[in-house]
Amino acid sequence: MTYHNHYYNKSLKQKARELRTWSVSKAEKRIWKRLLSRKQVGVRFLRQRPIDEFIVDFFAPEIGLIIEVDGSSHQNKGFIDNVRQAKLEYLGYTVVRFSEREVLSDLDNVSEMISHAIFCLKEERS
Repeated sequence: MTYHNHYYNKSLKQKARELRTWSVSKAEKRIWKRLLSRKQVGVRFLRQRPIDEFIVDFFAPEIGLIIEVDGSSHQNKGFIDNVRQAKLEYLGYTVVRFSEREVLSDLDNVSEMISHAIFCLKEERS
């Protein structure tokens, strides 16, 4: 897959920085600290990354994987989330979604699913 600078949207840089600093949910903190920071799952993840017209929760540029954690702010936004995901997939990314509840109550299963997605994407690229 060829990424045009990973469709980085510089105009959303400040908003992404604010999200990283001020509005991180408990689930996002947990998944970041326990799984995604410091290449704990074998690939580098970035937090609150501006891609195209969106800011995604977590992004692994090496393999084009986006992890989204859907919290209370996503209630009643199913259609919008589906449109957003379809656009990101059209750009060539793989999007994996977890509910806040899944992350907080079953992190082991979330970890397994992320590891499986990483394995498959690495295999695909080799």
